[in-house]
Amino acid sequence: MTERFDAIVVGAGPAGSAAAYVMAKAGLNVLQLERGEYPGAKNVQGAILYSDALEKIIPDFREDAPLERHIVEQRVWMLTDKSHIGFDHRSDEFNDPKPDRYSIIRVQFDKWFAGKVKEAGALLICDTVVKSLLKDANGKVIGVKTDREGGDIYADVVVLADGVNSLLARDAGFRKELDGDNTALVAKEMHFLRPEVIQNRFNIGEKEGVAFELVGTLTRGKIGMGFIYTNAESVSIGIGCMVGDFAKGGLTPYGLLDELKAHPSIKPLLAGSEMKEYTAHLIPEGGYKAVPKTFGDGWVMVGDAAGLVNSIHREGSNMAMTSGQLAAETVIALKKEGKPCNAQNLARFKTALDDSYVIKDLKKYQGMPGFLHGNRHVFTVYPELMSQAMSTMLRVDGVDKKTKEKQVTKAFRQRRGLLGLVGDAIKFARAFR
Repeated sequence: MTERFDAIVVGAGPAGSAAAYVMAKAGLNVLQLERGEYPGAKNVQGAILYSDALEKIIPDFREDAPLERHIVEQRVWMLTDKSHIGFDHRSDEFNDPKPDRYSIIRVQFDKWFAGKVKEAGALLICDTVVKSLLKDANGKVIGVKTDREGGDIYADVVVLADGVNSLLARDAGFRKELDGDNTALVAKEMHFLRPEVIQNRFNIGEKEGVAFELVGTLTRGKIGMGFIYTNAESVSIGIGCMVGDFAKGGLTPYGLLDELKAHPSIKPLLAGSEMKEYTAHLIPEGGYKAVPKTFGDGWVMVGDAAGLVNSIHREGSNMAMTSGQLAAETVIALKKEGKPCNAQNLARFKTALDDSYVIKDLKKYQGMPGFLHGNRHVFTVYPELMSQAMSTMLRVDGVDKKTKEKQVTKAFRQRRGLLGLVGDAIKFARAFR
C-alpha cells in the first residue's frame, strides 16, 4: 500500500473511532488500523457509555447505537467480609428522553462506531498489527510500518489510540514502560439472566439499569475496587487492583473475583445466572501526574494510550472520545490553514485538552493516587469501623443509644487514634482539592 493519507489512526476503540470519524466527516483522507479481527474483538466486557461525549460527535447516536440499558440508579457500596453499607442515588430525571449514561457491550458498540467511521468515508483495515512508527531523518513521524506485505503506510499525522499498553508509543520513546503502581488489572465476567429477572432483582423498568461501585475489604487492603452493571440480558461484574500489588503475590484477579461473587451481599444478585464470558484488561489509573506528553512531531496520543482515565469517578469512555475529537479538530484546523502537523502546531491539541473537562478533572484528583498508596487502611479499617458502628446503633438490645455512641467513638479512637482520624480527614480532603 503506497497511498498517502491525511491521517492514520491506530486503534478502533472509542478514542480512535472518535478521531477517525470527526476527521473523515470533515473530508480528510483517513486510514484506521485495528489489530483485532474486527473492532471490539479484544473487548468482550460490559461497560458504561457516557452519552454527552458521544452526542457531541454523533448527535443522533441513540437512533441505532447498540445501547443496553440507561442508568437510573447509582449504588456505592462499602463492603466488609460479611456486610455492606450503601449510598444510592436514583432519580426519575434519569428517564429523560436523552439519558446521561448507558450500559453497553463493548464488542457490539465498537463494531457500530467503526461502521459510522466507514460511513463517514474513512478506510478501516482490521487484523493488522502496526509494528512501528516511520520517521524521517529529523525524527518526525511520517507513517507506520505494518505486518502486511509492503506495509509501510504514510500520512501527515498519526493518531495513537492503541490502548493503555501502547507499544508504539513506548518503543518510539513517547512514554515510559507501564508502571505497576499506576495501572490496574481488572477481571470481568458476564453473567446472563432473563431480562425480567434482572428487572425484578434490581427493581428497575424494562430499559432501566443500575450501576454499582464497590470498595472495601474485597481488595484485601490493596488499591482497587469492584463494580456491577446491568445489561439487557446480562450482568457485568468485575474487580481490579494495581498491577504492582498483584506482582507482589498472594492475590490473583480471578481469585478476588471469585471472592466478590461469593460475598453475601453480591451472591443473591447473580443467583441462577450463567457465566459465559471472562476477560481481564489493563486500565491506566495514575491520574494527572501519570499522563505522558500527548503530542509531538507528526503524532498525537489519545484515550487510554495517554492515560486519560478518571479512576475516582470510573470515567474512561467519555475522556477517550473527547480526546479523540479534540485531536481530530486540531488536525482539521491545521489542514484548513495549510499548516504542517509538526510539534509546534500540534501543541494546539494539548491546549484544547487542558481547557477541557478531561484535564481539569484529572487535575482535581491528582493527589488521590498518592493518598491511596500511602493510606491503604482506608480499604480495610474504615469499612470495618463503619459496619461495626451501623451494627451497634441499629441493634435493639436494651442498651441505650448514648452508651452505644460512646462505644462507637471508642472503637474509632482505638483503631486510628484522634490524631490518626484528624490526619486521615485532612489528607483525604487535600487529595480532592
